[in-house]
Parts: sequence; C-alpha cells; structure tokens
Amino acid sequence: MSTEHLDVVIVGAGLSGIGTACHLERELPDHRYAVLEAREDLGGTWSLFRYPGIRSDSDMHTLGYRFRPWSSATALADGSSILEYVRETAQEFGVAEKIRYGHRVTRASWDSAAQRWTLDIPGREPLTCSFLLMCSGYYRYDQGYTPDLPGLDRFGGTVVHPQLWEPELDYAGKRVVVIGSGATAVTLVPAMLEDSDEHGAAAHVTMLQRSPSYVLSIGRTDVVAETLSRFLPRAVADPLTRAKNIAQIIALYQISQRFPRFVRGLLRKATQAALPAGYDVDTHFNPSYDPWDQRMCMVPDGDLFRSIRHGRADIVTDHIETFTETGIRLRSGQELEADVVVTATGLNLQMFGGAEVVVDGEPVHLPDTMAYKGMMLSGVPNLVYMIGYTNASWTLKVDLVAEYVVKLLRHLQRGGFGIAVPERDADVEEAPFLDFGAGYVQRSIDELPKQGTRAPWRLAMNYAIDAVALRRSRVDDEAMRFEPAVVHAPEAQRAAG
Repeated sequence: MSTEHLDVVIVGAGLSGIGTACHLERELPDHRYAVLEAREDLGGTWSLFRYPGIRSDSDMHTLGYRFRPWSSATALADGSSILEYVRETAQEFGVAEKIRYGHRVTRASWDSAAQRWTLDIPGREPLTCSFLLMCSGYYRYDQGYTPDLPGLDRFGGTVVHPQLWEPELDYAGKRVVVIGSGATAVTLVPAMLEDSDEHGAAAHVTMLQRSPSYVLSIGRTDVVAETLSRFLPRAVADPLTRAKNIAQIIALYQISQRFPRFVRGLLRKATQAALPAGYDVDTHFNPSYDPWDQRMCMVPDGDLFRSIRHGRADIVTDHIETFTETGIRLRSGQELEADVVVTATGLNLQMFGGAEVVVDGEPVHLPDTMAYKGMMLSGVPNLVYMIGYTNASWTLKVDLVAEYVVKLLRHLQRGGFGIAVPERDADVEEAPFLDFGAGYVQRSIDELPKQGTRAPWRLAMNYAIDAVALRRSRVDDEAMRFEPAVVHAPEAQRAAG
C-alpha cells in the first residue's frame, strides 16, 4: 500500500489552522490538504481551557477572521462563544470534513531529492506532503508552567493550574488564592465570585502577585460596532469596526512605546478612579516596566476593580516564603488562608506542537535558524509556521500569513517549482526572536529562532507595516531560493480521488 500524499498539510485545528484552511478552500480549491489535530476537538485554546470566565483578551472584531467578521457587538467574548465561532467557520467553509482528529505529528522529515515532507504520526500510517503549515501555536497543551513553590506538598487544600482545570472543581463558599498577575489571573478573580448554573461563588478571592501588571478596563460591548450595525449593512459596518479597532491597537501601542511616562500616568489615573479611595495603587498596579513592554491585561467593564471595591477580592503583592497546611506564608510574615490555590503562573513554550523537524537527515536546531518574514525558517524548505502578534490580536497576523501562503503556493504551481526555501544573509545581524518581556517568552527565548536586524528577517510586530509588506511584496525576493519541481509517479490516492 502506497503512502498517502497531499499537497498541503496543516498541523493544528485551532484559530490559526481553521483560518488557514479556509484560505486554501477559498483560493486554492485544486490543492489537496488535510488538517491534523492531536486532540479530539477543534478550537485549540478555546476547547482546551475550561477555567471560570475564560474569554478573549483581545477584541473580537480583530481576533475574528477578516473573511468572516465577528457579528456580535461583544468585544471581549467568552470562550464558548469563540469556540462556536470557530466551529461555524469550519462548517461554513467546508473545512470540518478535512480535519483528522487524534493525529499528533511527532516528526516532520524533509527530503530534498523527493521534495516532500514525511510526517510521523504514532498509531497511524505516515503521510507525505509537498508543503507543511505549522499552526499549532507556541505553547504546550499538556502542561502549564508552575514555578517552584516551597512547601507545596504540605498544603491540605486543592491546587490547580488553569490549563488543567476540571469543571467539577467545587470552590463555592471557599477561600481562593490565585497566584499570578496576567490575563488568566485577572479573568479568574471576578469570575470565581459569580454564581452560575455550573458553580457557586467563592467566599473570597485573593490575587497574589510578585509584581503587578498594567490593567485596562474596556467596555464589554463595542458601542461603535453596535451603532454601525444598526444603521449600515454588515458588509460596510464590519470592515469599519475592524479598521477602527486595528487603528486603536496600533495607536495605543505606538503611543505607549514613544511616550511611556504619559501613558503610565493615564493608566494610573484610570486605575485610581476605579478603586476605593486610598487604595494602594502604586504597590498593586504600578509595574516596573513600561506600558506594552509586556501584554496589557484588559478587563471588561472593570470587573476586577468592581470585585475589589465590593470587598470580595483583594490583591496582595509579595513573595511566597512557604505553603503551610492551611494556606501560604509570605516573606512579609502575612499568612493567606486558602482552601483552593490556583497557579495562574503562565505557559510553557513549545514550537510546532513538540514535533521534531528534520531536513535531509539533520535535525533542525531552531536557535541556528533565522525567521523569514516572521513565518518561515532559513534553510527549511516548504514550511510555514503561524505565530500571531504579542501586542495585538493573534489572528491579524495569521490572516496575513495565510494570504501570503496562498500567493506563494500559486507561485510554486505556476512556475513549476517544487522548493521554496529562505537562505540566510550572512550580513544580517541576529536579534532575539521576540522583543517581549513576558516571563513565558524570556524563559524560552534561547530555544527559539533568531530574527534579523532588517527586512525580510526583521519582525515588525505592526499590523499596518505587515499588511503592506506581505500583501504587496514579491514572493521571489532575493532571500528566497526556488528549485524546479521533480516529476513523481501519479499518487494512488490522488488517482482514486
């Protein structure tokens, strides 16, 4: 029996994989492809994470796909709504039937002579493909990051990481400590204080942080989107809302980078106004870094601040000395009593879903490669990866890269090429792959590819710049090498299809 061969394989059925597959369906219907998903459900993050209050931390009019705009006025949507949006998109564009669940790719081996990838999938027959799209995100799905927590084994209560949350966890009427200060922590605190059909409210929630983050309150509903949709057809209202939100994201980031003291002052005033008089804003909401050096935490309608005002939540900024039988003792000597501790301490980075990448028998060592246009790797043929923005909605970059992939695949097809590989320029200096201070990035920065100091090896992290560069630039630039396609015998599976 011959090995099944496909034109394109997409690894991962999350936001990136489904969106990219939709681009193939719309633009390249003659290309045979499959979406390989390690788990038994699509949706990626939005079907994996099940902790209370799980929601987007980017506005949905930019996190949603450009080709299928988010139709609700809700800006920060809950996880189940986002998952439903991804499911509906997959169905509408005919992608759902192309997904193969329970297919975890552990090794991808490129053969230059055959001009194809061979994918090892435990418990399945290997697949080959001409082009490989890695859309599995950049964190490990099977475990989150938990730092060393002294004395944890002494604690008599329940400890859970949000990434491994079990919906059956009962915290109703209990004292909860959430360790962390990022998007997950600021989401959990108010959510665990709400009664719902699924769970009762906690008695009290404390957010324990070593250092604070910037927290910005935004409206749960986008008033402009709501108004535009009332008076204009969706074909007009949706692009206007999206353009407005993209402009806001870019403006906030650029102003933050150029005038950090000014933005820091505005954020401090807004935070102070949202909290009780005399609240110690400078201890609990005054980060040591400038705005947007790390991702800013968005809270809908100020729900975190409201929980603090009502006295049901508080924030403690300190370091853990040790866990005790009944809670946590801090370096200051303060003790936090707890029945449940949530370690919202971050992610573990993992490129390509943990799959080993091999080129002509040689394993690819990512730090030895340089990122081309933020989507390919020097010396690695016919492979594109999807990594979104750290300072804006993930899907903005994914949509741009998917459009570029379509353009590249058309160029290969029309030119009779079988290989497209970026070749590193020795004159381009190296820089860290991500210029971003978040802990999960800094812990793994030495394991990631490098970026360069000039285009096309420099990552813009700016949608406006990328939109022009990726949509208007030629695919056959000086950094990309193409080789004519080799002729293969007709594939048995293709003939059968």
